[in-house]
Amino acid sequence: MPTNAPSAALADATASDGALRRFLHGLPGIDPVGLEARAASLGTRSIKTSAKAYAIDLAISMIDLTTLEGADTPGKVRALAAKAVNPDPTDRSAPHTAAVCVYPDMVATAKEVLKGSDVKVASVATAFPAGRAALAVKLADVRDAIAAGADEIDMVIDRGAFLAGHYLKVYEEIAAVRAECADKARLKVIFETGELSTYDNIRRASWLGMMAGADFIKTSTGKVAVNATPANTLVLLEAVRDFRAQIGTQVGVKPAGGIRNTKEAIKFLVLVNETVGGDWLDNRWFRFGASSLLNDLLMQRQKLATGRYSGPDYVTVD
Repeated sequence: MPTNAPSAALADATASDGALRRFLHGLPGIDPVGLEARAASLGTRSIKTSAKAYAIDLAISMIDLTTLEGADTPGKVRALAAKAVNPDPTDRSAPHTAAVCVYPDMVATAKEVLKGSDVKVASVATAFPAGRAALAVKLADVRDAIAAGADEIDMVIDRGAFLAGHYLKVYEEIAAVRAECADKARLKVIFETGELSTYDNIRRASWLGMMAGADFIKTSTGKVAVNATPANTLVLLEAVRDFRAQIGTQVGVKPAGGIRNTKEAIKFLVLVNETVGGDWLDNRWFRFGASSLLNDLLMQRQKLATGRYSGPDYVTVD
C-alpha cells in the first residue's frame, strides 16, 4: 500500500519550529469574502438526469459510513457494515460505500462483517475527538486499531498546540502516527476546521498535515458546531491542488459532519471537479464522512429509477 511521506523539498521547512512557522505563515493569505463567494457560486450549478444519477452513485461510493457514539454496540456496527456492502437490498446495482468508520474497539466487529468485500474499515484514533492525550497514548490507540484490522486511521490534531503556534509539535505527532501506519493503513488527518478560527489557519493546517505525511486531509470530527462547509472544503481542495503542483504528491480530501442530503453532496462534487479536477473524483481521493447522507442518496436514487419518491420508510434507519 503506497503511503505519502514528507518530500526532501520540504526538509528545510521542517528543520525547526521557527523554519516551519516562517513557511506556514508565508503561504498566500485567503480573502474570506472571495473564497465564500466562489464556494457559493459553484453550489448553484444545476445537475440533472443522467449526470445526477452518476453523481448519486459516485457520492454513495465515496461515503465513509460512520458511527462514533458512546452507545455503539456490536449489533449496530454489524448492521452498519452490512448496509455499507449492500446499501439497497431492493436494488443490487447500488454501489457499496468506501468504508465503515468506527471506534478502535469496534474495528474487529466491522472487519468480520466486511470480510471478502471491497469496503474498508476506518478507525478514529489519537484520543478522538479532542486529541488531548500524551503521544504514547495516541500511538497505542493507533496500534490497537491497526492490530484489530483497520485499513485506514482517522487521527485528530492537537488544536490547542496548533493555535498556540507549536507547529513543530503538531507536525511531529502526525509524522509519528504516519510511521505507525507505515504500509499497513492510510492516514487521514482531521483538523477540526470549526475550531481553527480563520481560513488562513485551515490552509496552514492543510500544508502541515500534508508535509507530515497525510494520505488524506479531513475537515472535522462531526462533534462540534461547525463541521464541513463548502468554503472550508474549498480551502482543503486548493491546498491539495497546490501541494501536488509543487511537490508532486497527491493527497485526498474528506469533508465530514453536517452533509445530510443529496443536494449538498452534489455541491461538494462540483466543488471537487471545478477545483482539482477528475483525478480526485474517485473514492481513493475523496470521501464524505457521514451517517444520514446515505439514506437520502438512496431515496433520490430510487426516485430517479421509478419516478416515485419512496420516503424514509423504505430505507434502513442507522
